[in-house]
Amino acid sequence: MKAKRILGIACGVLLAAVLGGCIYLNTLMPIITGYAAKNLASAVFVSGRDQADVEALDLHFSFIKFNKNKVDYENQTVTSRFLWAKSKAIYREGWGVTLLRGRKAEERLRAQAFPLEVEQTGCAVGARHDAEQKHCGKCAEGGCKPEGELAERLEPIAKAFVDDRAYNGHPFAFVVLKDGKKVAERYDKGITPHTQLLSWSMGKSFTNALVGIMAKDGLVNIYAPTGIPEWAGDERSKITLNDLMQMQSGLEWNEDYGNRSDVNLMLHREQDMGLYAINKPLEHAPGTFWYYSSGSTNIVMRYLRSKFASNDEFIRYIDERLFKPLGIRGAHFEPDMNGTPVGSSYLYVTPRDYASFAQMFLDDGIVNGERILPEGWVDYTRTPASASEGAYGAFFWLNRNHVCPDVPEDMYSCNGHDGQQIYIIPSKGLVVVILSYSPKPDRVIEFNRLLKDIIDTL
Repeated sequence: MKAKRILGIACGVLLAAVLGGCIYLNTLMPIITGYAAKNLASAVFVSGRDQADVEALDLHFSFIKFNKNKVDYENQTVTSRFLWAKSKAIYREGWGVTLLRGRKAEERLRAQAFPLEVEQTGCAVGARHDAEQKHCGKCAEGGCKPEGELAERLEPIAKAFVDDRAYNGHPFAFVVLKDGKKVAERYDKGITPHTQLLSWSMGKSFTNALVGIMAKDGLVNIYAPTGIPEWAGDERSKITLNDLMQMQSGLEWNEDYGNRSDVNLMLHREQDMGLYAINKPLEHAPGTFWYYSSGSTNIVMRYLRSKFASNDEFIRYIDERLFKPLGIRGAHFEPDMNGTPVGSSYLYVTPRDYASFAQMFLDDGIVNGERILPEGWVDYTRTPASASEGAYGAFFWLNRNHVCPDVPEDMYSCNGHDGQQIYIIPSKGLVVVILSYSPKPDRVIEFNRLLKDIIDTL
């Protein structure tokens, strides 16, 4: 009898463990299937990549690799299934890809017309090429290689990095500007100067620029409380845009990408991503504690959107005041179900567009003689957040803490989740754009060594 009792208890414990595991796994399903559907759809319909290549590289990890993915080219959707769950993502011209959540989501999104004329992306480094160069035949073939002594010096590094994988990772694109001139450019097989590639968290830095432009236009004050209605009547009402941009809002947040964290739930389950982050409670007094949060960026983007009468008006503003001055055509700043661009993560532009954006910061916010960012904005961007120990400014990372020890301390950067990087080094007049798949911990590109070799070579 005693043995039977022990066996019964053991079976009960085992059953409870299995049941608990299934319940927990079920809570992960929107993340597992949503990640695959969203990222595969964007890679196929925005970047023009091959499904098999994306599944073998970008989606070949954890539970994500077990999804069964169906790409519907006619309707421009991707459906991803894992065990009993599925997610669907839809591509819409101009908008990009949105993960469907909620009842009648697809019907509602398909009814929304994109407010801008859909343009083809150019191949110029921003507006710095003249009109005749933007669609030249060589660029269409991935040519237009940099010329001159500096380009010749950097060619072996570009080849070693992209072709030979000598610095680890899987690079897609590599662009270097020196004093505003392109001195290196190289692409992986299947990627061209026209290919729009994912920003991941480099999109946060574009959100920084948008805040600066709106501050210049008198639409926002970064040091004033936001007045977000959900925060009225409690300590969150003291939070400013500056607190949010410096990642010092004090709001509760979990940015761990490997589990059922806030960032994963926000990106893969929520219809209104900014509102999800807004509803988080306060853990620390605003401005006193630093913690990296994609939720903070989506709060900022939602707040910026609130200054306009409609999503369409907001999108037209972004295009006219940020993208067009940089020569960026046909950008995909992909929105959530609520229609707000996902400022934390989902921007798609070309490698040369990323370079143009960085050059604007290197030139103190001026493009072709026109001031785009307010005077002093770049200095503000590079000022360390008080509690970040020199690691972070305002939606930009800093090298004040010597994270790249062989690179000048004045370097600041846009950093993406899987190895997307834009490095700006004022003392060297350098912009380095790296678009890659370089996941932690085993395939991280040796960024410090690469930058050192570029600097030493020049």
